[in-house]
Amino acid sequence: MIDLRKLRDDEAYRQGAVNKGAAPHSIEQLLVLDSSRREVQLEVEELRAQANAASKAIGKADPAERESKIAAAGELKTSLQAKESVLATASDAADELAIQIPNPAAESSPVGGEDGFVVVETVGGQPDAPPMDHAEYGEYMGWVESEKAAQNMGSRFAYLKGEAVLLEFALVQWTMSKLVAHGFTPVVTPVLVREEMMVEAGFFPTDRHQVYELPEDELFLIGTSEVAIAGLHRGERLEREKLPLRYAGFSSCFRREAGTYGKDTRGIFRVHQFDKVEMFSYCDPDSSWDELEALRGIEQELLNDLGLPYRVIDVATGDLGAAAAKKYDCEVWLPSEGRYRELTSTSNYTDYSARRLKTRAKGDSGTELVHTLNGTACAVGRTLVFLMEHCQQADGSFVVPEALRPFCALKTIAPPS
Repeated sequence: MIDLRKLRDDEAYRQGAVNKGAAPHSIEQLLVLDSSRREVQLEVEELRAQANAASKAIGKADPAERESKIAAAGELKTSLQAKESVLATASDAADELAIQIPNPAAESSPVGGEDGFVVVETVGGQPDAPPMDHAEYGEYMGWVESEKAAQNMGSRFAYLKGEAVLLEFALVQWTMSKLVAHGFTPVVTPVLVREEMMVEAGFFPTDRHQVYELPEDELFLIGTSEVAIAGLHRGERLEREKLPLRYAGFSSCFRREAGTYGKDTRGIFRVHQFDKVEMFSYCDPDSSWDELEALRGIEQELLNDLGLPYRVIDVATGDLGAAAAKKYDCEVWLPSEGRYRELTSTSNYTDYSARRLKTRAKGDSGTELVHTLNGTACAVGRTLVFLMEHCQQADGSFVVPEALRPFCALKTIAPPS
């Protein structure tokens, strides 16, 4: 949730929300509602003080005055209850609107729509397309079974088979080992969470249409382990000197892919179920921008070790999710399409989720909200897609990236005979 005080007092902060798509009239409406709530809050506090004083006065009153004191205290209590009801209504109205205002974009984020990004860095070349694209190659090697999956589960599902499974687990193990070396604590998270976790992690209400729901159980399937990890320190006071707390979460992830009809229907580039290793950091607010660069650096380190050509983009404000103040995407060159496609991203949520989660840090200067950051370390299925094209040889064989070989005992995978 946004910082209402900064929304009132900081013009750049308000503009950052507008740059993310917030309507100026919605912001003004929220500020009016918040002002009314604060006025009623003062009235409630004054009445509460008067009611407490009246209650104490009853015990000190002479018998002759006792009845009138009790009556006066009763009237104050009735007035207080009525005003508290008004406050609850005002608070609900303000909160309902506040939760729809996105986290303002950082001033350093480029302003614009989906194509308004800025290329920060390009690593590697743009090799020509191999003999087969990733979808054809997955079928050719017997690694991806889409037809049976479509019959059994529907579109955008696939069976992963053979050496591709060994490569998947090698990617997970290798990624986890790299993250542990960077000080991350590995976590296998639940894949089902309650609605309040989706709200407090910053995904609802904006991304609700992308999430699978189990209404009878009042649970939701996560699209990233980030949601579950965000709850690990919910409502806690962390020691500031121990930050950042870094977690590497592994989970299967689920996404409805609403709005992508007809896009990426071949292969396993865009599916409803996939595995992912996610980085998550609870960070000192004074160093969260440095932490964002550190997470981006880890993503680039992983891509460099796999030998994949890529570019880093600074995502434009109109393409940021509701919670992100700034985001970098690492896009890998996909030869068969002759363009870069997103593989990983890393974002700074600043205090947007922490305000909902009530996760704070205490130090010598007091207590304040932490900043939370996240970044994809390995989207396993998409990584396999890029490897199928970049590691594919002219004779149909597959050369396993050197970094993965110790984790799968494979070097070269021969084509089917």
